[in-house]
Amino acid sequence: MGRKLRYLGPTERAEIEKLHNGGAPAAKIAERIGYHTATIYRELPNGYTGAVDEYGRRVYSAEVAQRTFERNIKRRGERAPVN
Repeated sequence: MGRKLRYLGPTERAEIEKLHNGGAPAAKIAERIGYHTATIYRELPNGYTGAVDEYGRRVYSAEVAQRTFERNIKRRGERAPVN
């Protein structure tokens, strides 16, 4: 059988925001919140605000990422029943 999907929640996104904007690499963020590094790399573009910090890194916002997630889920529509 397939794996059960596990989505990032607002608390994980807030932790990503704190760590990413603090300069932590994706591998360290992934280790800290218990997700794979690839999940973090896929998540970061969803929360970029368009701003950059003093080091030229893009700023991540948990609120922007959560809104993007909710918009994408809503756009996806109803799921087909599993038989």
